[in-house]
Amino acid sequence: MPATRALPTEEAVELIQLTRTLATKELAPRVADAEAEAAFPRDVFRTLGRSGLLGLPFAEEDGGAAQPYEVYLQVLEEVAAVWSSVAVGISVHALSCFPLARFGTEEQRRRWLPDMLGGELLGAYCLSEPHAGSDPAAMLTRAVREGDEYVLNGTKAWTTHGGYADFYTVMARTSDDRAHGISCFLIPAGTPGLTADPPERKMGLTGSATATMRLEDVRVPVERRIGLEGQGLKIALASLDCGRLGISAVATGLAQGALDHAVRYARERETFGKPIIEHQGLAFVLADMGAAIESARATALSAARLKDLGLPFTREASIAKLVATDNAMKVTTDAVQVLGGYGYTRDFPVERYMREAKVMQIFEGTNQIQRMIISRALDRDEGGVLTVLGKE
Repeated sequence: MPATRALPTEEAVELIQLTRTLATKELAPRVADAEAEAAFPRDVFRTLGRSGLLGLPFAEEDGGAAQPYEVYLQVLEEVAAVWSSVAVGISVHALSCFPLARFGTEEQRRRWLPDMLGGELLGAYCLSEPHAGSDPAAMLTRAVREGDEYVLNGTKAWTTHGGYADFYTVMARTSDDRAHGISCFLIPAGTPGLTADPPERKMGLTGSATATMRLEDVRVPVERRIGLEGQGLKIALASLDCGRLGISAVATGLAQGALDHAVRYARERETFGKPIIEHQGLAFVLADMGAAIESARATALSAARLKDLGLPFTREASIAKLVATDNAMKVTTDAVQVLGGYGYTRDFPVERYMREAKVMQIFEGTNQIQRMIISRALDRDEGGVLTVLGKE
């Protein structure tokens, strides 16, 4: 764990302590078996929800805890250091709730958000399609209005919690306008015509179910459209900014967990009469790992503070996602190297951390897409916004 956390309130300190307790008592004893068996831990999300950890960044009137993003990200980190599949699930659940919380009507929020944020309902986010991953505007899933309903047909790929979720936030095309032809829908599990393929067989994060969702004449009442018709792409992009901050925290926590294991091993393993952590060559590897994690953490929290102040943070979210996930890949690879041959076996968790880190460079927009977003933002940059912390 990080040596020091700068938290804004005593309540935030208590949240971190609560998270560490839950991670130690509820998650750590189960993670190895669940990941080995590709078992989805649905009950864990109910426990986290009832403890208040699924609704942290959402408004109290909607059933959330009204915590700033800088606190929420540090909670995600703590979970990810123990069980990354669960931390990814928390981030995806928040991503699934964001459109309703941000763009839903007051009636929609009051009706659905409390159960969603309380952990009784688990969410999934359906944006990508088999041919439209990095380019969501190319999606083909279509929603056709018939009276007071929309009829949806199409396929959604790479859906985290697919087949296990209780609700699906689905983007679908309502016109052929590339920029303004997509709309957002909140669809309950069990709706006729909504089905999940068998889960993907993945390299890592095997405790997190990922499946293709199929929509065949799925009828959705107009009241379950979130936002205006044609507003879906704007909603999706705003959601992804928040999701990228979440994944940056998950990647940082994953890297921290790998470093913690590597340091413990380096203290205990001896060569040439002393612990290997005292050999300069290996000690410098550990030092670089620690520096990479601290830089990722600082980058993510800096972006989160911009969001908390209501300032633009799209570029900074992409930077955080890029830095944190690239660093996590390097740190986990180095952790395997520190353990030597043992690191390559499944008797130690660092090989799992390395497998899990890879996908973090891919989802929520590949790191090549993040570089594109960052470079475009630099091209149009005409000066930043100055603000005083604590001032409106």
